[in-house]
Amino acid sequence: MRLLPKHTYLNLAGCCFICASLLFSACKGSDHSNTSRDTPTLGSIAISVDESFKPVIDSEIKVFESSFPNAHINVYYKPEAACLRDLARDTTRMIIVTRGLTPEEEKYYKDSMNFEPPFDELAIDAIAVIVNKDSKDTIFSMNDIRSLLNGTAKNNLQAVMDGNSATSTVRYVIDSVLHGQLPGKNVVAAKSSEDVINYVSANPNAVGFIGVSWIGDKDDPQQLKFLQKVKVAAVQCVSCLGETYVLPNQANIYLRRYPMLRGLYFILKENYSGIGNNFVNFLKYERGQLIFRRAYLLPANMAFEIRDAQITN
Repeated sequence: MRLLPKHTYLNLAGCCFICASLLFSACKGSDHSNTSRDTPTLGSIAISVDESFKPVIDSEIKVFESSFPNAHINVYYKPEAACLRDLARDTTRMIIVTRGLTPEEEKYYKDSMNFEPPFDELAIDAIAVIVNKDSKDTIFSMNDIRSLLNGTAKNNLQAVMDGNSATSTVRYVIDSVLHGQLPGKNVVAAKSSEDVINYVSANPNAVGFIGVSWIGDKDDPQQLKFLQKVKVAAVQCVSCLGETYVLPNQANIYLRRYPMLRGLYFILKENYSGIGNNFVNFLKYERGQLIFRRAYLLPANMAFEIRDAQITN
């Protein structure tokens, strides 16, 4: 499978805003229609979410709908670029992706809708590196990862990402790891994060890159099954003294010891008090933030304390 050309990744998000200008008039009209409006606790909305965060957002929606049984969220998991395109359409009111709006995008929405969609960070995610259960390669420096992803590694390892289209993981790798360079031809493109796990479990030389929420929750039976199929590798801490390798746990995310981090953001196209605003409040405050914490993401709006502990036999 081939990855998209570099210019596709870099320009997809911008193009989706430009091509949708004619759709905004219809969107604006529906936002101001009193007869079709939902309330914070009654009705239904559609949201688009980056597929990398399916496990944790499924949990968030389950608890939210149990608290507000007459409020329903229809979620569609897609690559990040598709979520951004959906934001420009009348059918999707909210998206959850790994970035907020750029100043140019904010201006575009204000000019098109006379309204700037609010956005904010909900949590901080780590991109976990997973290897086959039988692999002896369980620690990586960032130079190792960079050479693996650009195809210059001298070993026989093969990288795999959820990269059939412009996903947030692929964008992160290009922007933050390869610094604008395209991934090498050795990189395999799987259809989803779960497919990355399955590919790594079936190929001893494969190294996968997925969001930590897919393998972080030790109380989730599905994720425990995933961890029976793969191992989580440690990555070198660039800010630590000496040669230190760390796992993508919350303490290492909080202290910025783990090097591959990204934010998780909501962007909301709702200029009245509806289900979207209610769901955002749920995500930003205690219950929603605790669910992010349980999924091994770092809550962005909740105090996080690290305590020293001693283990005695």
